[in-house]
Amino acid sequence: MNAFEDVAGRIVAGRAVYARNLGVPEDEAEIALTARAGAQYAREAFLAAGGPGWSGTELTDRDRSIAVIAALVGQHVVDARLITYLNAARAAGVTEEGLAELMVLLTAYLGQPAASAAMATVLSTAPQPAAATTG
Repeated sequence: MNAFEDVAGRIVAGRAVYARNLGVPEDEAEIALTARAGAQYAREAFLAAGGPGWSGTELTDRDRSIAVIAALVGQHVVDARLITYLNAARAAGVTEEGLAELMVLLTAYLGQPAASAAMATVLSTAPQPAAATTG
């Protein structure tokens, strides 16, 4: 049996993936996802996330985040689900300029309405520079 055939192990691994993506401790990931989508959905999501898509060795979390962002933008999703993966991409090293370049790229493939709506979400969730202090 490989690591992806062990259901309990996949759920544990998937919970860790969601904790990382949601920015919460592992013991809070199930509560957070259940509140967002329900217990049955959370269990299935953990099972899927513990498989090769999120736990395989050939993609980085940066790669995965960009792929998920592209998929969500393609479906016109600009709510908390997109914000989760924008933040995951940022945590994996994607810069604000990189996210803007991704939206420009997606415009060519998905059209301007989807990418521009997503770009508005990128801008509204971008970390703000520290305010300058005056003396």
